Amino acid sequence: MQAYYLSILQASLVTIAVSLASLAVSVVFGLLGAAARLSPGRLASAAGAAYTTVVRGIPDLVMMLLVFYGGTMGLNHLMEALGRKGSVDINPFLAGVLTLGFIYGAYMTETFRGAILAIPRGQAEAAWAFGMGRRQTFLRITAPQMVRYALPGFTNNWLVLIKSTALVSLIGLQEMTYIAKQASAATRSPFEFFLFTAALFLLFTSASLWVLRRLDTRYSLGARRVSL
Repeated sequence: MQAYYLSILQASLVTIAVSLASLAVSVVFGLLGAAARLSPGRLASAAGAAYTTVVRGIPDLVMMLLVFYGGTMGLNHLMEALGRKGSVDINPFLAGVLTLGFIYGAYMTETFRGAILAIPRGQAEAAWAFGMGRRQTFLRITAPQMVRYALPGFTNNWLVLIKSTALVSLIGLQEMTYIAKQASAATRSPFEFFLFTAALFLLFTSASLWVLRRLDTRYSLGARRVSL
């Protein structure tokens, strides 16, 4: 029994790795999506809106299976069309990270978009009047304030993303949930192993919530002083 608990603990490192890598991908997609949604161009704005609407409307499980199995089939068909033999298998870790990042990028898009819209436009216009370029304005004026406004939504997305890493067990990645299933099948004692896994998820989300709350407090100091 102890060996199974140790295996779940070791697999928790995979869960953390998937979570952090997926978060990085989702932030990239979120920034690109927010830029598209806020773009004056109709095509870019429509593409951003379609991305958030479609992805948020499809269950995470269905999207995971579509990317993994659909991507595998698509690559194999492409290899056949190019005249190359042999099958192509998508790495479960890579598939899980890209899928979760793509999914939560849609949620991050709306989080970042709302945060940018919450910043008074006059601040950017004042920066332009002082001779700052758009890139300099974003880095010095928009980005710091965007972080403050986005942190509550970012926190919620991150907590849900951590829990959603359990879905990658369905595509064969040996993270905590996958090992817990194997241990339950071998010992016929599912309650203990799933309870242990749930406790680890709770530990990760609680630690994340503590860190992000402290970060939110730090970024809100200036705003609180001004309000006082």
